[in-house]
Amino acid sequence: MILYFSDNSPYARKVLVLAKEAGLEQDMTLQRASGSPLDPANLPLAENPLGKIPTLVRDDGPALYDSRVICRFLDDRAGSGFYPAAPRLWDSLTIEATADGIMDAALLMVYESRLRPEPLRMPDWVEGQWRKIDRALDTLEGRWLSHLAGPLDIGQIALGCALGYLDLRHADRVWRSGREGLADWAAGFLGRPAMQATRPQ
Repeated sequence: MILYFSDNSPYARKVLVLAKEAGLEQDMTLQRASGSPLDPANLPLAENPLGKIPTLVRDDGPALYDSRVICRFLDDRAGSGFYPAAPRLWDSLTIEATADGIMDAALLMVYESRLRPEPLRMPDWVEGQWRKIDRALDTLEGRWLSHLAGPLDIGQIALGCALGYLDLRHADRVWRSGREGLADWAAGFLGRPAMQATRPQ
C-alpha cells in the first residue's frame, strides 16, 4: 500500500500513529504530498478527487481517503481493537469526532493567515474558530478524562494528534491553561513512541 501524507498534517499523523501502534508500518510505503485548496501542487488528485491527504492506495481496490476511513480500514486489517465494542465505541467515536473538529478549526485558522490576502482577513472569524476549539477542550476536560484514562482507542489517538497540532501551530493560545487533567493526559500520551516518531518538525 502507498500512503500519501504530509509531515505536518494532523490527519496524516493520526493514520501513521494508528499504523505504528497496530504494527502495520511495514505494509505501507510513505509518499510525501503537499498542496492547498489554491494550489494542489503534488497532491494525489488521481487517487483522491478531493485533493486531500492522507490518501491510502490499496493493492486490491480503489484508494481510501479521509483519516477516519483509513484508520478504520487499518484497524480492521490488523485486528488491533482500537474501535472497541459498543457501548464504549460510541464514546470513542465521539472523542474522535471532537478531535477531528479541533483539527478542522485549527487548520482553517492557519489557512486564513497563510492563504487569504491580509486586507481580506477576518480576525473575528479566526476567533470564532478558536472558540470552537476552546469549547471542545473544556468538554474534554470536564466530561471525557475517565475515558481517556482507559485502554488505547481511536479517540485517544485522534485527540493526541489534535493537541499536538495545537502545540505546533497555535502554541501562543496556551490551551493547557485551566485544563490540568487534559494537560496531564497529553503529557503522557504525547510521549508514546508512536507519537514521538511522528512528531512534526
